[in-house]
Amino acid sequence: MKHFARRSLRHFLADTHGLGAVEFALIFPLMLVLYFGAFEITQMLTADRRTTSVAYTAADLVAQAASISNGEMNDVFAASSAIMKPFSTDGLSIRITSVVANAAGVNKVAWSDGHKIAPRSVGSNFDLPAGLTTPGTSVIVAEVFYTYTSPISSAVTKSINFKEVSYLKPRRANSIPRTN
Repeated sequence: MKHFARRSLRHFLADTHGLGAVEFALIFPLMLVLYFGAFEITQMLTADRRTTSVAYTAADLVAQAASISNGEMNDVFAASSAIMKPFSTDGLSIRITSVVANAAGVNKVAWSDGHKIAPRSVGSNFDLPAGLTTPGTSVIVAEVFYTYTSPISSAVTKSINFKEVSYLKPRRANSIPRTN
């Protein structure tokens, strides 16, 4: 009996039939996690890049204008929002502000508009990076906030917030007037 048990155990340990199926069953969950993790990281990076593109495009469209009206500002918001597709634009907020440096070199808000976010107060101080303005010049500032919600990993994280700020100087004048 002992000899039979020892021989059966040796035969069982030497048998390689089904070994591939066992290895696959052990590795498959890890492969799935890696695949969906790579997909998720790619989606987040794409959303972050598009947030950057929205900020630059919004500032660029306004900086090219000689003046900007309500209708043109709505067009800028619509065109900028379209960049986010195929991602949802529900979590997208855009604020465009014209900042003018007065004679003393203090940066003040000349006008501001917001899409799903409150505009800045006209006349309020605005901190800009050093050297961006000189007295009598202005800068268009586009602030974009995007809340990314993953289609597959809502169990891991609810949402990720991206923020991008773009600064551009007006191209046709020292400052861009806002008209109604």
